[in-house]
Order: sequence, then structure tokens, then C-alpha cells
Amino acid sequence: MTQSAEPILQVRDLKIDFSADQGILPVLRGLSYSLPKGRVLGVVGESGSGKTVHALSILRLLPPAARISGGEILYKGRNLASMGEEELRSVRGDKISMIFQDPSASLNPVLTVGEQLTETLLAHRKLSKRQARREAVALLEKVGISEAEKRLDEYPFQFSGGMCQRVMIAMALALSPDVLIADEPTTALDVTIQAQILALIKQLQRQSGMSAVFITHNLAVVSGIADDVLVLYAGLCMELAPAAQLFENPFHPYTQGLLSSLASVHKKEDVLPVITGHPPVPGQILTGCPFAPRCPHAFDKCRRECPPLFEEAARRTRCWLREGK
Repeated sequence: MTQSAEPILQVRDLKIDFSADQGILPVLRGLSYSLPKGRVLGVVGESGSGKTVHALSILRLLPPAARISGGEILYKGRNLASMGEEELRSVRGDKISMIFQDPSASLNPVLTVGEQLTETLLAHRKLSKRQARREAVALLEKVGISEAEKRLDEYPFQFSGGMCQRVMIAMALALSPDVLIADEPTTALDVTIQAQILALIKQLQRQSGMSAVFITHNLAVVSGIADDVLVLYAGLCMELAPAAQLFENPFHPYTQGLLSSLASVHKKEDVLPVITGHPPVPGQILTGCPFAPRCPHAFDKCRRECPPLFEEAARRTRCWLREGK
């Protein structure tokens, strides 16, 4: 994974717990990575692996039952995990922005699109309402919405799902952030619109030079947008590698299983391979490697001890099979 002298975002040994009736449930168990300027990190894994919780923690948008119990989230060296609320507000939206999973649920149905876009601009920039409206028109045009001046006065219900997601992208990019967090931004869209949104995000990211964390359960989606890929399982990083290397030669058995289960136009298979079993539930006490119960290569040591992240050139892999490589 390519590193810069001073990464714009660093997550160091991040731990997140949830309070529940049955006690404290660990969801993230010590996640670490660095995000260099201008790079896109894809974070992938099955549902329940901790992807969205990790994303929400960066801007401290976790639900009330969740808390950061350890580690640091560093933006340009400043720890967001311990930052005061007033200081954090100056970072949210301005320096780090987020696109959420469901655009229809994220937009306020009783405010026009223009009101929601200009609200962001007026809150962080010294602009008149007229200037903010001009900026909002330019933003809608930038994300490919035609008749932008007219559509500013329309409400979210008058937009399709794909158009709502374009509006969310415009809002996220309104203040030219250094880091964009995209949490499953195409999940609710059909395949054609999904491809358009992915191409738009990649194009805007390259034009602006911003960094991005792109979260998805779909490796096929991340292959077209990420420079590096982090594979998350049971709140732990299983593999972290440059995207091209990971897709060409995945090291971890979990990554191999995810890739083998993808449908391909080049292979005719009646039944796609699947990873047997289920991920551990949040809070489950883990002994050994969390993937061992599902791993076809597991041996005794895997069941007794959780492996560290073994480093090999630009790659990291949490698997005893990589020991001594």
C-alpha cells in the first residue's frame, strides 16, 4: 500500500463497543490503516463486519449505544476521537464529508434541494444567499443534473433514487473536503445507475485530488474505484493490499472466498462457490483466528491463537499461513 510522509487520515488500533442488555459488545477490535492524499481506500466485508460503524466513528456519528473504547482517528495529526464537539463541527462537512447508504432517507423531505444545499454553504462559508444559490446550481451541474436552476426549487420526492444520490454527492463535495467517506453509496440503486454513480465519484475524486474511504460489501464494485483494499472481518483487518495485487493474488482465505463467489461473464457455472458458515455475532468471545471456523485451510494454531498482521512488501495479511513468508 503506497504511503506518504504524512497521511491525511490515520486510524490507529480503533476499538468500538456497543452497550446491550447482554453487556458490552466489541464491534471493532483494533483497526489500523493510513490514507495518503489523493488515494481511495476500499473497505469490504460481509454485513456485521464493522464497516459502517467504522465509517460513522470517523466523524463521531455513532449511535448512543456505541462508544470509542480505544485507539485514535487522526486527521492531519489531530485526534478526532477526543476532539471537542465545537472543534469537530468545523471538520464535519468542511474537511471530511460523508455520503450515506440511502439518499432518500438522508435528504429532508420538507425542504427543497436548494435549501439543503445552500444550508451547508451558508453554515461554513461567508456567502450571501444569492452567492450560495449560484454555488448550489454549479454543484448540481457538476454532478450531472440538468436544468439545475429549476431543480433547486424541487423537493427530494420529485427526484429519482439516482438523482437523490447525485444531490447527496453534491452536498458532500460542496465545501471541497480533503476526505470523502462513501458508505455503500450505490446499494439502493439498480446496476445501470450504480455504474454511473461510481464513475461520477471516481471522476470527481480525481479532479479534486481528495482522498476517499469507499465502503461496500461488494468486491466487484470496489475493483473499479479503489487504489487499495482493506478486507474487514469480525471487526479486524484480515488483509490490506493495493487493489491490483489483491484482485490478482489474494493472500487471505477469506479474501479468496469472497472473490471466488463473484459471478463472471468469462466462467459458466451452475452454482457459485460460497463461504460456508456465518460470521461471528458482535460481542462473541473469539479464540484464535475469527475466520478459523469457516476456513478450509485452518489448523490447530489457527483455533488457539489470533494471528498478527504479517507484512510483506506493500501488503498486510492476518493469517498464520503467511508466517515467515
